Amino acid sequence: MPVYAGLSPQETRRALKRKEEPSYLGTFSSAKRHVLHTFANSQSAMMKKRAAQYMLSTECSLCHGKRLRRESLSVKFARFDIAAISALPLIRLAAVVRPYANATSAGWSALAEKEPQKALVTQRITQDLMARLDALLDLGLGYLSLARSTPTLSPGELQRLRLATQVRSNLFGVVYVLDEPSAGLHPADTEALLTALDQLREAGNSLFVVEHDLDVIRHADWIVDVGPGAGEHGGFLLYSGTPAGLEDVKASQTRRYLFGLAAPAARTPRSPKGWLSLTGVTRNNLANLDVDFPLGVMTGITGVSGSGKSTLVSQVLVELVAADLGHEISLVDDEADELERTSVATLGGKIAGGLGGIKRLVRVDQKPIGRTPRSNLATYTGLFDHIRDIFAATPAARAHRYDAGRFSFNVAKGRCETCAGEGFVMVELLFLPSVYAPCPTCHGARYNAKTLEIKYREKSIADVLGLTVDAAWEFFADEAHLRRALNVVREVGLGYLRLGQPATELSGGEAQRIKLATELQRVSRGDTLYILDEPTTGLHASDVERLTAQLSGLVDLGNTVIVVEHDMHVVAGSDWVIDIGPGAGDAGGKIVAAGAPADVARSRTSRTAPYLARLTEAWGRHAQ
Repeated sequence: MPVYAGLSPQETRRALKRKEEPSYLGTFSSAKRHVLHTFANSQSAMMKKRAAQYMLSTECSLCHGKRLRRESLSVKFARFDIAAISALPLIRLAAVVRPYANATSAGWSALAEKEPQKALVTQRITQDLMARLDALLDLGLGYLSLARSTPTLSPGELQRLRLATQVRSNLFGVVYVLDEPSAGLHPADTEALLTALDQLREAGNSLFVVEHDLDVIRHADWIVDVGPGAGEHGGFLLYSGTPAGLEDVKASQTRRYLFGLAAPAARTPRSPKGWLSLTGVTRNNLANLDVDFPLGVMTGITGVSGSGKSTLVSQVLVELVAADLGHEISLVDDEADELERTSVATLGGKIAGGLGGIKRLVRVDQKPIGRTPRSNLATYTGLFDHIRDIFAATPAARAHRYDAGRFSFNVAKGRCETCAGEGFVMVELLFLPSVYAPCPTCHGARYNAKTLEIKYREKSIADVLGLTVDAAWEFFADEAHLRRALNVVREVGLGYLRLGQPATELSGGEAQRIKLATELQRVSRGDTLYILDEPTTGLHASDVERLTAQLSGLVDLGNTVIVVEHDMHVVAGSDWVIDIGPGAGDAGGKIVAAGAPADVARSRTSRTAPYLARLTEAWGRHAQ
């Protein structure tokens, strides 16, 4: 399109009629085309997010969300089209398919009378399908549907899906390596997991399992215990042998919990100082549910995987309380693709009473504390601000008139110019992925030479960031405020982390404990509601004990703690337990039992009760 620079619309029209030479030829795009093209082709997450603001996703008027043509949807099996079949939970799908896999069932017999060949083909296909479904059901995944998108699955669910495919592979002589397969599993689901692992072993395979769950460890044929501590205090092989022999290894932390040598002292559960009541909660598998959460105590929310625990607590409860308090808490995964996000609305539910006892809401989740290496433990917790102030107060820094900003690797005046404070540089390779190498100028220190000349007790700012939390606690012995903050991080079991360890290197459990430590550093005013979803994931029993003590300390300060948890040690140490179930998916979503741990342990309908009772009995025997 010809462009006439500096001319008005009327002058431009006249120039076009006269066929005058334009200033240049330009291309104009409509706003709609620009938005759609950006969303479809941009590699920038920020640009996609910006374009998505002008887009609205609605259900397709032709297929009504089924994503297939009418011709494909016209083909049905057992009165279900393929989209309807895919939307069924696996446990219901198995009920639909099973009659056709059984030659003695009425459904197969009726089909065999009309079309024998078709009946035979149907039987062979459904028998193979049932074998696959049974493997998934045995691993406690019956609440999932075939259409469930993989981004919405937890790491534990993905790992069990892969395991289910291996159980049916009929392979032998294979070495399987599993990293915490019981993460996020209820003890009942863990038993099903152990059965699947036994099948692989009996088929002639070898299994190496990295695990913290004591039931899984007891089930092992051979134990390799590494320690005795974490980080610089670990890395030693303490024991390698049968489970019974570990009892004699006194340096082992695992030994204390595996053989019941670390049972806590008996205590009386605290009494609630009020109740937060929710009525008519409807979302996912929760249907018109009424529930009361005690205030001023620690509550454990239990139930099998998929029973509705996280839906009730981490979604509905958080949304309702945040809305009433005026807090803005996003439950959407910002890193997920815009088209892969599933928006599930709370269809019903309100707070009926008790909100007056809550003035603040804190949700401690396992999302990363930062998406780039520039974010680390020291920056997130605020420790870095104090450390930079200490370096700025040194005589050498004052002589050079360096302020605290000089000691930040995000500020140009102090950071290395070559790597811009990253500590590494990217090397682009033709036809191969780019690689990262230590900066040739600062060698990973992140700072320029002038900044590194400033020392505090013979250490530069880069040396301090390289210290572990434990080492920094000893190094800053004269800094009371900094020492108290470091001690909180140590108490949640993170003393082995380096102060400058990038956030991208931290696990979800470590990120969650860093958030908890940051919260514990603040002056507590009470009446705060803390919500944690499976905080013990990836934690050793000794770390679980530390975490429980920290959560109990929050309650002692007048706060309320609600924990969605599978670890029976945390549940037994709670003041109140709410068990949801009895099953998963459509078979769950109900309050099965509620009360003190001892009361829930006596429930005959709760699937959690037997495991809770077994632990409390073991603690009782140890106390005697």
